[in-house]
Amino acid sequence: MYKTWAEESQGNWNILLGSGFVLLIVGMVLILVFTKKMGKGDERTNYINLKSSLFMLCGIVLCDLIFPKDYMWQIFFLFKYGLGFTASGIYLAIKYKIDFS
Repeated sequence: MYKTWAEESQGNWNILLGSGFVLLIVGMVLILVFTKKMGKGDERTNYINLKSSLFMLCGIVLCDLIFPKDYMWQIFFLFKYGLGFTASGIYLAIKYKIDFS
C-alpha cells in the first residue's frame, strides 16, 4: 500500500521525506533542549540520560524489526532514527517535568 502511494508521484515521496526529517529534527531538538535544561551530569541526571538512551535503542531495534528492508529502505531508515530520537526526547521531557519542575 505505502509503496504504491509513495511511488505515485514525486510529491508523495517528498511528503514522506519531509515528515521523516521533521520527526528527526524534533527529536534532536527535544534531546538537546532537555539535556541542557537538566544541567551538569551527576548521579541522577546520568541515570536519566542512560535511560533516555535505552528508549532510543529500543525504538530503533523495534523499528528495525517492523520496517521492511527490501524497498524504500532509505525512508524507513530515516523514520527509524527519527522515531528513536523522538522517543528519547519525549522521555527526557516527561522526566524533566516530573523531577525538575
